[in-house]
Amino acid sequence: MDGWLDISHMEITPQVFQLISKKKSLATAAQLLLRGAEKLNKSVAESQEQWRQRDFNAELLHLRSQWKLRKVGDKILGDLSYRSAGSLFTHHGTFEVIKNTDIDLDKKIPDDYCPLNVQIPSDLEGSAYIKVSIQKQSADIGDLGTVSLFRKPLKAKPGSQAWHLKLEAAQNVLLCKEIFTQLSREAVQIKSHIPHIVVKNQIISQPFPGLQLSISLCHSTMDKKNQRASPDKTKPDDHLYVLEHNLHQLIREFHKQTVSSSVMPHPASAPFVPKRLRVAGPMAYDKSEISSLQQSEGLLEKIVKQAKHIFLRSRTARTIDSLASRIEDPQIQAHWSNINDVYESSVKVLITSQGYEQICKSIQLQLNIGVEQIRVVHRDGRVITLSHQEQELQDFLLSQMSQHQVHAVQQLAKVMGWHVLSFSNHVGLGAIESIGNASAITVASPNGAYAISVRNGPESGFKVLVQFPRCQAKDLLKSDVLQDGKWNYLRGPYKEVHWSKMEGRNFVYKMELLMAALTPYP
Repeated sequence: MDGWLDISHMEITPQVFQLISKKKSLATAAQLLLRGAEKLNKSVAESQEQWRQRDFNAELLHLRSQWKLRKVGDKILGDLSYRSAGSLFTHHGTFEVIKNTDIDLDKKIPDDYCPLNVQIPSDLEGSAYIKVSIQKQSADIGDLGTVSLFRKPLKAKPGSQAWHLKLEAAQNVLLCKEIFTQLSREAVQIKSHIPHIVVKNQIISQPFPGLQLSISLCHSTMDKKNQRASPDKTKPDDHLYVLEHNLHQLIREFHKQTVSSSVMPHPASAPFVPKRLRVAGPMAYDKSEISSLQQSEGLLEKIVKQAKHIFLRSRTARTIDSLASRIEDPQIQAHWSNINDVYESSVKVLITSQGYEQICKSIQLQLNIGVEQIRVVHRDGRVITLSHQEQELQDFLLSQMSQHQVHAVQQLAKVMGWHVLSFSNHVGLGAIESIGNASAITVASPNGAYAISVRNGPESGFKVLVQFPRCQAKDLLKSDVLQDGKWNYLRGPYKEVHWSKMEGRNFVYKMELLMAALTPYP
């Protein structure tokens, strides 16, 4: 039995020996191939790691050329704040630069892969902007809630890195928070007749009665909860982008004034520090001089004044447009100036009659729109100051349009050879106008036989009377006192003209036809 199990006693044929030798040869070759593959994998991994490290350093150099970086221990930290530009905001604004290792080297590297990534503070994530709007005053302060209106995220520009967009968005969030913090601080400190209200992420101010200026900080972190909570209904966009842009400009001007780098230290060897630290010593300013040099208006006061001007300008344009669309005769035109100030705009208002623009140029107004009032400069240099009330401007323009018709009759009479007997912009007789005063004019024909009297009021309208010679007045009784025939050439009583039955496209054209009909042939 033992001999039967012992292999040494078994006879090995040449075929079995050949098979065993082939297996050993294949095993040796397989081991050589596996060793080579392992060395090749190690070499490829080392080269990819070196390439990634080299690419990380290049990207870090690119980041350092645009952002301020410093190394603290084994970390690389960056600065998002505007402290170097003069900001006094207390937020640290620090971000960390890390190496992007969230990629499988065995798979294909995507085209948008970046070996560098940044970690920003959680309160600076997402996007933010300052929403400025002018609305009707709310009935109750409790109706004011947290504003959650978010813009769509900006698309990445071709060639821009992901970290670049994240840092720009985070810095914008930081700047918006600084603006809102500064506005909130001033809203609490400023003492005004109508106090400013700070509710959650809103600042409410009342520039004019019945209106409210709302300044809101809209911050979106782009998470699912905020996306579900945000309203899907489309609301009218009442955001004033001009004021948002002006807020960013004002905060940068505030930074510049804080640094005061425009004035070099004297002597030149003095340390380069803010100006308020250098102005000291025997020749230092006293308290009154320093207070006079300090900024008198804050960020909130400036933006409220700009909002007042924008609202007053838009309401003036709306008033002129409504009058132009409602009243066809005379025509009112507005020519706005392209060069304006943040606190003042100008518009030239022309009142003309269609077809008679060359002879009817009497009413030309220059409206200088300020913050709380409108300054009107007439053609002759007279200056009238109007308040912010819309009805006051509308009544003034209606009064000027009424006077234009009488001025047009005066200019037309000069062209057609008629004589102006009387003219007045403010008639003391007749019905009292609730808007302005009525104006009147009386003109006589070239030979003096006929006379036309026109009275026009902003509310009562125009009334045209014609005076005929006594000889043509059939209903006039003969007098026993006036026996001489020369008295028949005197003009008799006035007769009213049915103005609505006359043909003509406007008032001046009808008046021209009437004068032509009453002018005697040569």
